Amino acid sequence: MADNFLIQRTADAYDLPLPARATPLSSGLDLHANVHEDVKIPPGERKLIPTGIKISLPMGYEAQIRPRSGLALNAGIGIPNSPATIDADYRGELKVILINWGTDPFIVRRGERIAQLVVCSIAMVDFNETCNLPDSVRGEGGFGHTGIGYDKKVNC
Repeated sequence: MADNFLIQRTADAYDLPLPARATPLSSGLDLHANVHEDVKIPPGERKLIPTGIKISLPMGYEAQIRPRSGLALNAGIGIPNSPATIDADYRGELKVILINWGTDPFIVRRGERIAQLVVCSIAMVDFNETCNLPDSVRGEGGFGHTGIGYDKKVNC
């Protein structure tokens, strides 16, 4: 099925590397900035950064765009809608919303690794409406509920 995962460069991105894993066991593939001049992101602001690639995924898969931990730690750069979902039927250029949560301006340069792309299988579900749901131990317990009364100690 791997031959159904297709990638295409945009006309202005043939000099950029295709997404690739940094190590053989990396789950994410690095995405590179397809900018033609430096892009400055001041503290507290967001910019949409193109990657120069388009992908085609088979039904039952999605791609997620996730932040790079080094950019987050060293510069305060993140992705506000993380993980960003790329649906199997989307054919446009992948673009990344970068936000500067840091204290200094951040400069995005051409070819810089700006995010990771992770491909995941998903369950294609349809919901059936019902008047009653089956009971569960948690019931209607909401936000923070699982932290109450579930703090069993484990002796290692």
